[in-house]
Amino acid sequence: MPTADDYLALITPSHRGKPKFSAMIRALVEPVVSQQSFIEHLPVDFDLDEAIGAQLDVVGKWVGRTRFINIPIANVWFRFGDATRGFGRGLWKRPYDSVDGITRLDDTTYRTLLRAKIAANNWDGTLPDAKRALDIIFPNGETALVLIDNQDMTITFGVAGVIPSALFIALLSGGYIPLKPEGVRAKYRITTVSGPIFGFGVDNDTIGGFGRGAWGAAPEYFTS
Repeated sequence: MPTADDYLALITPSHRGKPKFSAMIRALVEPVVSQQSFIEHLPVDFDLDEAIGAQLDVVGKWVGRTRFINIPIANVWFRFGDATRGFGRGLWKRPYDSVDGITRLDDTTYRTLLRAKIAANNWDGTLPDAKRALDIIFPNGETALVLIDNQDMTITFGVAGVIPSALFIALLSGGYIPLKPEGVRAKYRITTVSGPIFGFGVDNDTIGGFGRGAWGAAPEYFTS
């Protein structure tokens, strides 16, 4: 992006080296350069992967999802020696958090929830398109969501790979991630060990059989 010095370099030889003239030109172009820099940085400031705090709240307004939870989510605080709410899974209690549970999402969890909302907004409701939509939620690929149509007006979401935080699991079971057609009931199974989730007769990156896949548990296993 051009700087004030770039504009000063365009001064004609007859005026170059005149301190007052150069100072006037600098005073005129520096506000313009600052505005250009501000405008150029706006896409980064409100990029889903880069935005923080109030900027991320603005992104949430565009997407259609606030960071505030209607009903406090309990039992997601960090605990020493607890496999389901230990390091990387439990949430550190902040000074102004309610004693009843989480009501305001942190930036990391809120960003994941916004990705889920974007996925829901772009999903056409069909099973073939589900993988593309689900991949939006965890772009780093460490955690994967698998969708299974049970052919009885229910679907099962399987969570494989790295086990997500207890808060995300609570949001998933609470219906805050609306990745299902209207009128269809959803079930959730989360791998109990980071890696593939168990499935009969299936062997791929996210589902494995005996000796490879881990049993899937209901969300209550991680949040109760």
